[in-house]
Amino acid sequence: MMRIDIISAVPESLESPINTSIVKRAQNKGKVEIVIHNLRDYAYDKHKQIDDKPFGGGPGMLLKPEPFFECIEKLQSERTYEHIIITTPKGKLYDQGYANKLSLGHNIMILAGHYKGIDDRVRERFVTDEISIGNFVLSGGELPALIILDSIVRLVPGVLNDSESALNDTFMDGEYLEPPYYTRPAEYRGMKVPQILLSGNDKKIREWKEEESKVLTEKWKKINSVE
Repeated sequence: MMRIDIISAVPESLESPINTSIVKRAQNKGKVEIVIHNLRDYAYDKHKQIDDKPFGGGPGMLLKPEPFFECIEKLQSERTYEHIIITTPKGKLYDQGYANKLSLGHNIMILAGHYKGIDDRVRERFVTDEISIGNFVLSGGELPALIILDSIVRLVPGVLNDSESALNDTFMDGEYLEPPYYTRPAEYRGMKVPQILLSGNDKKIREWKEEESKVLTEKWKKINSVE
């Protein structure tokens, strides 16, 4: 069974998403164990302080190193982690290939930053993976942590009901986007499903899907300036 630990200054922001949909199903099936750790539980001063002003000045507050060190070292004393991830706009841009790689792990830890970020000594001592979900800044690392979590969990064997669905997802083959999909009714408000999909001709349908995938992929590359 895979285990994913997330360390957060605001753990309540993680609770609802991990108890819904596919992520909840994965836990109920015993495929994945997800454990949320409140950073304040590892702040041992009387005020439970987890942040402070950065040395050298500048705006914002920084998460202190001590609570992270305490929590991470406790977890490491209990098991070995293949990946200790920090979410940061300075990290490697996350993609499906990265998700596939992480899904092969057994124990994964994600450190969710907040405020101005995390004291860099935490990264120096523990972090194996620095991940960015895009070239923009969020108010905290909890949303990126949830995105990484969801992308990994759905790849764990036995989580999805249809074993083929994850394999056929966009970006899974590293080449083409998925084609358009349609369902009943065959016509709605004058908009019709492509006739080929109603033909029952598996060969022609497969060819149509492949061609549509290529067209959509080329359009996506132009929009995103991908060579």
